[in-house]
Amino acid sequence: MYIEGCKFDPKERALGESDPKILYTRCPMIHFIPTLKKDVKTTGIYACPLFKTGDRRGVLMTTGHSTNYVLDISLPSNVDPSHWIKRGVAMLCALMT
Repeated sequence: MYIEGCKFDPKERALGESDPKILYTRCPMIHFIPTLKKDVKTTGIYACPLFKTGDRRGVLMTTGHSTNYVLDISLPSNVDPSHWIKRGVAMLCALMT
């Protein structure tokens, strides 16, 4: 998987600004751990959308989501999530369409 628009800083263990002229960076290994909704941390988290391809479009399903959309992944962030939303940060499963 890849992150578009930022990078994951291993020292800070959070999202960070991209290096100059680098649009895509490889995403670190992500472990999905089942958790009760009431126990999920919401502060310092960016709900990053994950797409199958970089198109970010597809046919709308009955759920209202695109067929290209997979899910939101909670990524740690030291800045407000609106910062990453304005930059259009997203995760991609593949770089080619």
